[in-house]
Amino acid sequence: MVVHRGRRKRRGGGTFCAHAGGRQGGLVDEQPGGTTDSGAGAADGRIPVVAGFAWWSGGPADSPKKRGKALRERVARSAHAALDIGPGRPDAVRAVEESNLGRVEALTPIRVGRMAATPFAFLRGSAGLMAHDLAGTPVTGVTAQICGDAHAANFGLYGDARGRLVIDLNDFDETVVGPWEWDLKRLATSLVLAGREAGADEDMCREAAYDAVGAYRRTMRLLARMPVLDAWNAITDEELVSHADAKDLLGTLERVSEKARSNTSARFAARSTETSAEGAGRRFVDAAPVLRRVEDEEAGAVAASLGGYLRTLQEDRLPLLARYAIHDVAFRVVGTGSVGTRSYVVLLVDHRGEALVLQVKEARPSVLLPHLRTAGFTAEEADHEGRRVVLGQKRMQVVSDNLLGWTTVEGRPYQVRQFRNRKGSVDAAALPADQVDDYGRMTGALLARAHAHSADPRLMAGYCGKNDELDTAVAGFAMAYADRTEADHADLLAAVRSGRLPSEPGV
Repeated sequence: MVVHRGRRKRRGGGTFCAHAGGRQGGLVDEQPGGTTDSGAGAADGRIPVVAGFAWWSGGPADSPKKRGKALRERVARSAHAALDIGPGRPDAVRAVEESNLGRVEALTPIRVGRMAATPFAFLRGSAGLMAHDLAGTPVTGVTAQICGDAHAANFGLYGDARGRLVIDLNDFDETVVGPWEWDLKRLATSLVLAGREAGADEDMCREAAYDAVGAYRRTMRLLARMPVLDAWNAITDEELVSHADAKDLLGTLERVSEKARSNTSARFAARSTETSAEGAGRRFVDAAPVLRRVEDEEAGAVAASLGGYLRTLQEDRLPLLARYAIHDVAFRVVGTGSVGTRSYVVLLVDHRGEALVLQVKEARPSVLLPHLRTAGFTAEEADHEGRRVVLGQKRMQVVSDNLLGWTTVEGRPYQVRQFRNRKGSVDAAALPADQVDDYGRMTGALLARAHAHSADPRLMAGYCGKNDELDTAVAGFAMAYADRTEADHADLLAAVRSGRLPSEPGV
């Protein structure tokens, strides 16, 4: 990622660079793809209406922007400050216990230990609990393909097919079609918690949340004014820093970028594998509890599943992978929210001995699903959870891993992707306190761009508007929910101390 130093711009200035189902009773004509069906025929009757396209109606009388503004009469922007947690809410400890069901039991103490580290870490592992609480909050009824877990640590750098670095959302385990407000409120809350951990005072934490929402709103307005193709392909490069007025982050981004460039499969394999005793190939080396070799039968099942994975890729990718040989399979523990899910790394080696590592990661149903139904949204079980994750990711990112796919291992759905694809991330909780708001503006802009692939930015801009009413409201929600999360985290610590929840800290 190339970043340029320059004169500080007015907040909200700059541009993006263009690079080579609704709620029940809500907006029934607004589809996840951002298209509408007006039902109108061609003006002269010569050209038929084509499903999936809008039709020119001769004027802007019912423009998306006007419909967005009209939504304010149903849900005032100030209403998004509301947080009303009802009496039926599960306590935090029970929510963690229930979320551990179906995971590898021996790994759940690691998950608890990671969640117990800080309130921000607790939030990262409790997307389902927050979705329960969000189900009772006001929503416009406009849906988008949402991340479902859009906290501040789920944005980061990664490499495109040509090795260039981009920055975007990078975790989609919980992705669904749902209310855009849920992603925005989760991001804002996470910034408050990260700011508190970084030592920022309460005014600075509120400002970080406020600025993230403001950047989201201004970015929607910018995308609504751009030609459709330019808005669709708006990508995250150095122009993002100017647009989000995040110049104070330049040094941090440069350091993260430099580290990300060396964070590759080849480097991971060099550290984590050895030549087999027979000298016939390479194999992983145990590094408990994070990395462990598996029995031949388990490794064989994972390797065999890659045949199904290949059928989910574009055909032009197949000759690329055909030039690699499978050498080994190992089990590898993954990040806070996913600890305990089944996740493997597969070592592929080319004719020169260069490694490419694929991650085969279990895909569980989105934890948002039952809460979407409670909130009155249509939410159906996915045919294949790995497919849900992969397609959701492709719908939200401008540039995605060109080896993304899915498969099934012994009856369980998995997603498949490159491992260590030049990935890097900013630790929001470790930033200087006065940079958390810069990071908030950058991530708010990224979230808007991701949502704009499935929600019409003209409609969204019409609702979000020009003033800061939405910014103030969501920042107020974020402060209140951060307090709630800190109380939940304290309950988790008490359960760990009492022995109710086994924990392995520091892993």
